[in-house]
Amino acid sequence: MRRTLLAGLAGALALGLGGCATNNINESKAPTYEQAAANPLIPANYAAATTLLSRLQGQLVAGHPLIAATVVNIDALDRSSTLGRVVSEQVAARFTLAGYRMIEMKLRNNVYMARDQGELMLTREIRDIATAHEAQAVVVGTYAQSSEMVFINLKVIEPDTNVVLAVHDYALPLDSVTRSMLRANR
Repeated sequence: MRRTLLAGLAGALALGLGGCATNNINESKAPTYEQAAANPLIPANYAAATTLLSRLQGQLVAGHPLIAATVVNIDALDRSSTLGRVVSEQVAARFTLAGYRMIEMKLRNNVYMARDQGELMLTREIRDIATAHEAQAVVVGTYAQSSEMVFINLKVIEPDTNVVLAVHDYALPLDSVTRSMLRANR
């Protein structure tokens, strides 16, 4: 009986240590460049921007600039996160790749910049900023986090009238990547 108990404890200890070793190896293994390149976040945001672009057909004048505002938390419109800022950057990048002139707001001194928030655009400020930069439209957005997803709403708005020219909704999984970028919520 005593040998059986000792053998069982030894087996459990070996399994436990083996499990710990496996977990430590997996946790310490960083992704490769190939795995990073295959991450679906950029393609998901580019696809959302491409959908917006297709819905804008004929509504924008070639050569006139646009502004991309930081995608903000739907529950606190004056707050964003790393995820919100990355989504904004990637959507603006896709618009640029499509040939649109995007005004880089981070280089402007006269735009409201909250510390660690990016270039937040409050409704009352959009018209003034767009006029100052002669922007024909502003890309804005919100995100909402659930227990399993992050829901994103993007809109292209005409700043003079506040008319929505195009809209697109999509969701990102709340995986370890998106979760870590939302933790930076401030």
